[in-house]
Amino acid sequence: MPSEQQPPLNVIIHGAGGAIGGAVAQEFARQGAKLFLAGHREPPVHATAEKVRALGAEAHVSGVDAFSPVEVDAHTNAVADLAGRIDVLLNAVEIPRVQGTPLLEMDADDVVAPAAAWLRTQFLTARSAARYMVTQGSGTILMLSASPARLALAGVGGFSAACAAVEGLTRTIAAETGAAGVRTVCLRPHRIRETIGSTPDLPMGLEEFTRFLESLTTSGTLPTLGDVARAAVFLATGGAASMNGTVLNLTGGMSPD
Repeated sequence: MPSEQQPPLNVIIHGAGGAIGGAVAQEFARQGAKLFLAGHREPPVHATAEKVRALGAEAHVSGVDAFSPVEVDAHTNAVADLAGRIDVLLNAVEIPRVQGTPLLEMDADDVVAPAAAWLRTQFLTARSAARYMVTQGSGTILMLSASPARLALAGVGGFSAACAAVEGLTRTIAAETGAAGVRTVCLRPHRIRETIGSTPDLPMGLEEFTRFLESLTTSGTLPTLGDVARAAVFLATGGAASMNGTVLNLTGGMSPD
């Protein structure tokens, strides 16, 4: 007898108008998922939705402040009412951070702000989705950190503490919801090639900085948006069923596991 066809995954992505959120949305679309795309600024989210629809997938767009518990819960409730269940959550929102300045010259508020902001938004969106996932007995929460969580790097300000905080949150949520069938896993890429950009916090020219980062990896290459997106889909599907409360290391060997 032919195997029963599985229903499409219902995927919520906060920060869907950004580089990572957009790439992950398109990769889930290629797998036939239904996308519920959210962001504080709607025009970039609509742009991602158009790319998703061009791939033949269903996409819904909402304006949501992922730092507001009221707005996050209202959006989650609306998705659950419409879709009937929530299978995957990813929060890829941007956070404020000051980098390129030595810690000894920074204000305390600038050091603390990245950790407070990222921990807040990751917690709010994970808690909101997990409440439904626990009830339905399944679901995957995807969190996002970066290589400074485990690397001793100068000039990253409070960003390293923010990354470490999110990885700690990943473990705690997994410990509290895993028995109910909910998995929580964190993606840890290094600086993604397409998102480096010629920004003021770079310690050297863009090409030189890119070569420097590449030289630190075991493969001589940096992760791409496609690498991160495919890893996110892997974590949300059957091949990663035994992974929970852990980090998927996408740093090219730069940071320890």
